[in-house]
Amino acid sequence: MTGDRICVCAVTGSFGVRGEARVKSFCAEPSALADYGPLSNEAGDRQYRVTIIRALKGGFAVRLGGVKTREAADALKGTRLYVSRSALPELPDDEYYYSDLIGLTALDTGGAVLGKVKAVQDYGAGDILEVQPNNGGASLLFPFTRDAVPTVDLAGGRVIVDPPAGLLPLDDPDDG
Repeated sequence: MTGDRICVCAVTGSFGVRGEARVKSFCAEPSALADYGPLSNEAGDRQYRVTIIRALKGGFAVRLGGVKTREAADALKGTRLYVSRSALPELPDDEYYYSDLIGLTALDTGGAVLGKVKAVQDYGAGDILEVQPNNGGASLLFPFTRDAVPTVDLAGGRVIVDPPAGLLPLDDPDDG
């Protein structure tokens, strides 16, 4: 994904029999996903006008322009939909879009490099910062809270991570 587009929702399946889709919103105000104009797929080669039909547990039932059948809506399952960054509101200095974090260097509080931010995930229990170690090993997952990630420095290209004791493989919970 390029930095000029932000992922605002993902299609999670169909809803009903007339081509409506079920989506999960990633917007701070979840219902705002329909306010930004047409949304496009990751490749940018397909656009959809979005009309929210109603709120559902964990998302919304929506009509996507050009999607007329349940099968067409089901075929979009897993598709992430994006909007141009310029269509989104300006953020205060202390706020950012999660996509702005991708590629930042993750350091521990002692200044040791942990790797690069790969993604911000949400598996249902809160946001998780996924860091890909420079050595190519398994991703490191940190709770994305102020306690565990006290510093996000976009200008400096880094985040500071202070994980709970025992979270990193080198941590020894019996020390200290």
